[in-house]
Amino acid sequence: MALKSSSADGKTRSSVQIFIVFSLCCFFYILGAWQRSGFGKGDSIALEMTNSGADCNIVPSLNFETHHAGESSIVGASEAAKVKAFEPCDARYTDYTPCQDQRRAMTFPRDSMIYRERHCAPEKEKLHCLIPAPKGYVTPFSWPKSRDYVPYANAPYKALTVEKAIQNWIQYEGDVFRFPGGGTQFPQGADKYIDQLASVIPMENGTVRTALDTGCGVASWGAYLWSRNVRAMSFAPRDSHEAQVQFALERGVPAVIGVLGTIKLPYPTRAFDMAHCSRCLIPWGANDGMYLMEVDRVLRPGGYWILSGPPINWKVNYKAWQRPKEDLQEEQRKIEEAAKLLCWEKKYEHGEIAIWQKRVNDEACRSRQDDPRANFCKTDDSDDVWYKKMEACITPYPETSSSDEVAGGELQAFPDRLNAVPPRISSGSISGVTVDAYEDDNRQWKKHVKAYKRINSLLDTGRYRNIMDMNAGFGGFAAALESQKLWVMNVVPTIAEKNRLGVVYERGLIGIYHDWCEAFSTYPRTYDLIHANHLFSLYKNKCNADDILLEMDRILRPEGAVIIRDDVDTLIKVKRIIAGMRWDSKLVDHEDGPLVPEKVLIAVKQYWVTNSTSTH
Repeated sequence: MALKSSSADGKTRSSVQIFIVFSLCCFFYILGAWQRSGFGKGDSIALEMTNSGADCNIVPSLNFETHHAGESSIVGASEAAKVKAFEPCDARYTDYTPCQDQRRAMTFPRDSMIYRERHCAPEKEKLHCLIPAPKGYVTPFSWPKSRDYVPYANAPYKALTVEKAIQNWIQYEGDVFRFPGGGTQFPQGADKYIDQLASVIPMENGTVRTALDTGCGVASWGAYLWSRNVRAMSFAPRDSHEAQVQFALERGVPAVIGVLGTIKLPYPTRAFDMAHCSRCLIPWGANDGMYLMEVDRVLRPGGYWILSGPPINWKVNYKAWQRPKEDLQEEQRKIEEAAKLLCWEKKYEHGEIAIWQKRVNDEACRSRQDDPRANFCKTDDSDDVWYKKMEACITPYPETSSSDEVAGGELQAFPDRLNAVPPRISSGSISGVTVDAYEDDNRQWKKHVKAYKRINSLLDTGRYRNIMDMNAGFGGFAAALESQKLWVMNVVPTIAEKNRLGVVYERGLIGIYHDWCEAFSTYPRTYDLIHANHLFSLYKNKCNADDILLEMDRILRPEGAVIIRDDVDTLIKVKRIIAGMRWDSKLVDHEDGPLVPEKVLIAVKQYWVTNSTSTH
C-alpha cells in the first residue's frame, strides 16, 4: 500500500521501532523472571510483571536477520545447516582458568612466583567446548547481601573455611558461605580497620577513589571500601587456597587472578590513588626493591601505600609472629630504604600498620638524582606493560613547572572527575585526541546507554552487578552506567590503536590491559553482563572469533547478558557462531535508525549445568 506522505512514512518507521523496542523489553522481562537466585528463581521480578499487567504476546517474534539489507543479512537454509554446535566440556572443567591452569603452572620455575604468572595454552591445546556450571548453580545474591553471603553451590570449596578458621575470613553455614568482614589484620572487622586508615588517608571526600589491593585474599578490604565510594582493583594468585578471587567476584567485588612476580602489572602508570598490602606475603625488600618500584609506577603522585602486618613494628610484634627479630629488622630496613629512594614520606606507623605517601612531583626528590642507587627507567612508554619484564628501576615523574604542581595533572574529587576532562586529554599526551573528541565520545555513550536501558529494562536495577566492557576506549560506557549497584571492568585491548586506560583511571574508573586472543585472568561465570564495542572488527584477522566468543561464554554467568555493537556484516557472522553456543540472541538497529550500518546484537546465555541439557 502506498503511503500518502513522507510524514506518514516517518510515523510508520517510528511505529515499527516502537514495536521492536517493546518486543525486546518483553524478551528481557521474561528472562528476568527466569533468573535463578538464592531465594528461588526471581519471584520478585515475576510478581512485578504480573502486577504491571505486561502482555508480551501482542507483538510477534521478529526475524532481525532479514530486517537488514545486504546479502550477509540473510541466512539461508544451506548456511544455517553449517552452524557449528559447541558441546559442553567435561565436568572437571567447571572452574577452568586457561592461562592459570594448575597443571601447566607446576611445569614452570618457582623462583619469583613465575609459576603463578600467566601461562596460556598453545593453540593446539585450547578447549573448543562450553565450560559447564556446577550442579545447583544459582544467580548470586544482589548487592549488598552478596558482600556477606555466597551460595555454596557456586564455589563449593571449603578449604578456606578450615585454613582461615581462626581469622574470621569465611564461614560455611548450610547452603551458603558467610563473609564476616574479618581477616588476619582485621580482628575487629574490615570497617574498623578502614576507619584507622581513613584517619590518615582522605577517603571521605572523593580525593581517594581508586585503590589497588595486592594479594587480596577474598577481597574484604575492597568489599568494605565500597560504602566509602572507593573502588579497589584486587588481585591474588590462583594458589593452594582455592577460589579466593572466585569468592571475591561471587561477592560482587572487582578482582582478577594475578601476582607480583617477574612481569609488570597490567595497569597504566599513575593509575591508583592508594595501594594496599595486608599480609600479602610479597617480599617487598627483595630484588633491590623492584616490587615497590612497580607499585610506585602505578601509584598516582600524592597517592598512598599501606603495609599492614610483618615486618611493621617488629620490635613489639616479633614474638607473636614467631619469627626471628633479626630477619624482621632486616626486612623492614630494606623496605624503608626502598621507600626513601622512591622519595615516599612515611605518614603513619602504629600497631602493625604503616602508611607512606608518594610526593606530588620530582622537586622534593632532587637529592636522589645524585644517588648512585637510583636507577631510572629508560623506556619511552611506561604504559607498555603487557608481558614486559619488571625492572628494578624508578619510573620518572612527568615534568612540572613549579614545586607545588602535581605531576601528570591534578584530579578533581570524585564524582566530579568522572566527567571532567582528564589531564591526559587536556595536556594532549594522547596523540590525535582532542578535548572536543573526548566530550563527543561521552555524549555518544550516554545516548547508547540510554538506548540499552530501553531494550533491557533490568540494566540498572542491580540485576547485573559485575559488568565487563571488552573494548572500553575512554570508559564512556562505564561512566554512563556509573552506579552504586554495579561496577565495570574496563578492558583496553593491547592492540587498540590508542592507549586510553590511563584516561579510564583518571575518571575514577577501574580497568586492565588484555589481549583477547588469550583467556582473561578470571574464573568462569564471574560476569553478569559483557559489552563489546567493535571488538570483533578490531580482532579481525588477529585471532579466531570462535575463541573470543567461547571465552565470553566461559566468563559469563548462566542467564547473563551480552551487548555487542559492531557493523552489520560482522554481527551476522558473530550471530551465526553463537547459534551453536546455547545463547538466545536478537539483532537490533542502531538507535538512530535502520540506515546506520552499525547494529547491536543482544544475547542471553541459557541456563544449563554440568551433565544437563536443560535450558531452563
